[in-house]
Amino acid sequence: MTGIGRRDFLHAGAGVAAGVAATGEVTGGLGAAHASHAAGSRAATGALAFHGEHQQGILTPAQRSAAFVALDVTAASRAELADLLRTITERARFLTTGGTPPDPGLTAPPRDSGVLGPTVVADGLTVTLSVGASLFDDRYGLASAKPAKLRTMDEFPDDSLRREVCDGDLLLQVCADDRDAVTHAVREIARATRGGMGVRWRQDGFVSPPRPSGTPRNLMGFKDGTSNPDTSDAALMKQLVWARGGSGEPAWATGGSYHVARVIRMLVEFWDRVNLHEQENMIGRRRDTGAPLTASAEHDDPHFENDPTGDVIQLDAHIRLANPRTKASADQRMLRRAYNYDGGVDANGTLDMGLVFVAFNQDLDRQFVAVQKRLAGEPLTDYIQPFGGGYYFALPGARDSSDWLGRSMLA
Repeated sequence: MTGIGRRDFLHAGAGVAAGVAATGEVTGGLGAAHASHAAGSRAATGALAFHGEHQQGILTPAQRSAAFVALDVTAASRAELADLLRTITERARFLTTGGTPPDPGLTAPPRDSGVLGPTVVADGLTVTLSVGASLFDDRYGLASAKPAKLRTMDEFPDDSLRREVCDGDLLLQVCADDRDAVTHAVREIARATRGGMGVRWRQDGFVSPPRPSGTPRNLMGFKDGTSNPDTSDAALMKQLVWARGGSGEPAWATGGSYHVARVIRMLVEFWDRVNLHEQENMIGRRRDTGAPLTASAEHDDPHFENDPTGDVIQLDAHIRLANPRTKASADQRMLRRAYNYDGGVDANGTLDMGLVFVAFNQDLDRQFVAVQKRLAGEPLTDYIQPFGGGYYFALPGARDSSDWLGRSMLA
């Protein structure tokens, strides 16, 4: 390791990226930029099925653009909260399906911003709604319905959290194939819900195309998400992603998932001064191919058992700590769905870019928290700075056109 510490490099708090459009935080573990395998075929219109046991945007392969918008609910009563959730559901149902907005007449404002033209195109849009721990305070009588592991996001030893850009009553994860479709959806949902909720923090992101092939890369130049679990394996998703009622979890939580969003700043100007050999040793993979240092192809097993003393892949390498590939760690894997972000520069003129780490977990403590604790103090922590995000619970899906997100939670 070089002798320059990240806080010396940042000096005087240069790690803060101000502004609603560029707020977030980073998790100690780097996330997958896409989910493996398709979770269902897309219609010719670009629409993905909205109704079902689970929400869109979890098993869905990651689209190119995303916005993560945390919200504080201002609804005055439980009935108003229900109205808010019904409105979000109705707007999401229309936007993800597409169609022509109704004509409001000559004197009323347009029913749509027109950003996508006269007809709203689906563009692979998904809207995923999750609830934060603060929604279960005494405002709406929901304390007994709170998911068992849901809480304010933990601050781990290597974090630099800014609480004003953490947590929130709700999280909207809006993803689409194109940037304008994401912007349009966020704007239309905000239009319909004004007075019922307000933005707490927002972070936009993008998925890089595979270069030259395989898994997309993060802004450190490494393939990100190679070992993600197979989303086409229903049994594996039942084990790793979907929550089940019972054993402390409320019955309504069945079909939902613990949703972690962590905005991680990458200190890329510092990282770019590190030699490639050292970078690869910190990650445990080759930068060009994504292969483990003990193998030759991206998806090869690193076979840590053949390198027990870390002669090839160091014992504190990221891939070794994140996923030791032992029997004990098999059910600690999580489904990652992360996005890169580029927020320009901070007040000190330092590049502000990094990762919106996103993960879905059946059990927050068994999976994300256990992995995060294992990553504490890894060499990579000198080059990343988690500063925002939160823990949320992705609601079960809306089953049909008469159902709405959060109905079972409020029942």
